[in-house]
Amino acid sequence: MTTASTGSASSTSSGRSDAGRWVPQPRAAGVTYISAEAKALLDLSESRVQGLADEATWDMATSLGLSPQLTTGAVLDELVQQGHDIVVCTADLGRPTQVIGFGRKYPDRYFNFGIAERNMIGAAAGLATTGHIPVISNYSFFLALMGVENIRNDICYPALNVRMIGTHSGIAMGFYGTSHHCNEDIGALRAIAGLVLMAPCDGMAIRAAFTNTITHDGPVYFRAGRGREKPVYETPPGFRIGGSNTLREGQHATVLAIGNLVSASLDAADILEAEGIELGVVDMYSIAPIDKAAIRRVAKAHGVVITAEEHNVSSGFGSAVAEVIAEEGLNAKLVRIGMPDQYSLLGPPTHLYRHYGLDAQGVAATVRGALK
Repeated sequence: MTTASTGSASSTSSGRSDAGRWVPQPRAAGVTYISAEAKALLDLSESRVQGLADEATWDMATSLGLSPQLTTGAVLDELVQQGHDIVVCTADLGRPTQVIGFGRKYPDRYFNFGIAERNMIGAAAGLATTGHIPVISNYSFFLALMGVENIRNDICYPALNVRMIGTHSGIAMGFYGTSHHCNEDIGALRAIAGLVLMAPCDGMAIRAAFTNTITHDGPVYFRAGRGREKPVYETPPGFRIGGSNTLREGQHATVLAIGNLVSASLDAADILEAEGIELGVVDMYSIAPIDKAAIRRVAKAHGVVITAEEHNVSSGFGSAVAEVIAEEGLNAKLVRIGMPDQYSLLGPPTHLYRHYGLDAQGVAATVRGALK
């Protein structure tokens, strides 16, 4: 054991100690570290930083405690216990998409393809032809954009019973860069015939999404966040293909939102309420097919329809709403909240959300402008 002035750490196999590297540093203003309460609930058996002097130090094993809304592995475990023949496929992302626990419990039902995403999609299609229900769990960019050809040709063209969940959508990967951002997946996927496209906004919604579509005959893609979204639902909500959930009624305007913009819109409603503006919020979790009745209702009630998404405003969810407004001749103005038609800056996700107006304050500001 080698002791440093700040504490102690075990020597490495080469006899060299890293203790001196782990000198506690002042915490940066505005940076949230994992709480002791959350850390106490984690399985830290694989953590490599336990016992170091600085309790704020974290690694992948501990950081997952900050992503409790990625409930995929847990709900798939429950569905297997109910008798569903589920197998999970991932491309070296079982831990960050939180299906690794499923793999440990059901090693014969878990396939890690390494960084071979397109092979993974093709293999999932093959597994579906044998009667299994494959669930692909991967980052959105590496699944929806890198693999769009294989999703179309291997899964959707033969209408195979495959479930896909793309996590860390939009700009959720922050400073990992453009290669990991995914602001074009809705535009690509909603153009594929026969593919159901849905966007659960939190962990309870992910549970409902899988549970309520597990018997659907055909491919389904779930667009999810990074697991750190503010919870919207306390229990699994109603979740049906082509549906939506009205979370708050509003006299002056209503936001049709998906993903993490649902919670941002609810918070914006609280902000605006103090100003005498009553804002409604609808969770439009089903993107394709879309809930046309909900769009008609909002257009008729307000004469303005506001959409909110963490996606390029060109070709995304707002564009799907625009098609309904135009095709049905609805007398309503459309205001779209989302990413501008450009590549994102790099930085922490929360900073980027504020910069692009995708947080509560940004939504509130857009609503004020729409009502002028």
